[in-house]
Amino acid sequence: MSAGEQLSITRGGVGVHLHRPCGLLASPAPAPRDHGRGSGALFPEHPRRGMMKAMSSARPAPAENAVEPLPENIRSVQPGGGVCYRIELAWARLRRWRLRHFRPGYVRAMAARRQGDAGGAPHEILDPRDLKYCRNLCGCYWAEADDPFHWRRRIPLARWGAAELCLMGGPLAALTAAAGWLGWHFALPWTAVLALVLPPAVLLALVVYFFRDPPRQIPQEPGELVSPADGTIAEVTRLDRDEFLVGPAVRIGIFLSIFNVHLNRAPATARVIAMRYSPGEFLNALRPESALRNENMWIGLEETAAPHHRLVVRQISGAIARRIVCDLRPGEVIPRGRKFGMIKLGSRTELILPDAPGLRIEVEVGRRVKAGSTVLARYEE
Repeated sequence: MSAGEQLSITRGGVGVHLHRPCGLLASPAPAPRDHGRGSGALFPEHPRRGMMKAMSSARPAPAENAVEPLPENIRSVQPGGGVCYRIELAWARLRRWRLRHFRPGYVRAMAARRQGDAGGAPHEILDPRDLKYCRNLCGCYWAEADDPFHWRRRIPLARWGAAELCLMGGPLAALTAAAGWLGWHFALPWTAVLALVLPPAVLLALVVYFFRDPPRQIPQEPGELVSPADGTIAEVTRLDRDEFLVGPAVRIGIFLSIFNVHLNRAPATARVIAMRYSPGEFLNALRPESALRNENMWIGLEETAAPHHRLVVRQISGAIARRIVCDLRPGEVIPRGRKFGMIKLGSRTELILPDAPGLRIEVEVGRRVKAGSTVLARYEE
């Protein structure tokens, strides 16, 4: 590997360094330092900080023309596709056919209530369900009062995992019920009934548990950056320069096991500036090189509040997690803690933030964090 890029992954206090040429999607990570800072660690003065402070004080509010268009290889909120994804799209085509032929009045009523532009969508947008996998491609929406499916958002399960829940959980639920019925019908001993019922029941519980979506209390203090993912802090690394942030930075890596909540949330109220999707391998997320070689989604953000810090969030797939979901639109403003996607089954998420004056890191390697509620860092005045 060349010296173009340097990566440091710290796990359990052990640092592993890799070199790899800088790619389009991975933010450059040369010369990492200061691994595993303790909670509340105030980073020492960086030689470039004086210049950064002057730049940040004179930095104008983010401009609309600074937003990059969506790349050609992002044609869905789940650009990597997948079997369950294709089955759900096929079901949606059948549903739209049924609505057009048997419920034309409903179709007209929903069209009258629809707001925004549906241009760019890969199919007709008849009701809010049709936006699930193409929200990032068009600008239409329904007001909450006009959305007959808004109640689904109160279900504590990830809506992007509905197909997996049905296709994996449905057969397991049927097996569990069938095993219980057999035990009752043939009057089997309770030990035999348990032996029949427990395996599919446990697997069903694991599937439902993985796609859970618990409520979160979002901190509201200015200057705070919350975790974009649930999991364990695997890395706190100082970078000499990040190209998107245009200066020194700190990278915080979060490892997600299959037992963590896998929904991603916005670290701050920010405008989406750029998005880049990179197909890749599916190495174990614990391996250091996975951060460079695995499929990933790179998201460039800019805070709406002064001094308009730029941030990067990277969703990185793992050996089991092979589907990245991100429903963001370039140019839209997302509030702190807002759910914007997920990584399906065990993975890694990174937050890269400016190493600017007043930065205080609030976590250390090994700390367990929760998306949207755990404060990873703050900028003190």
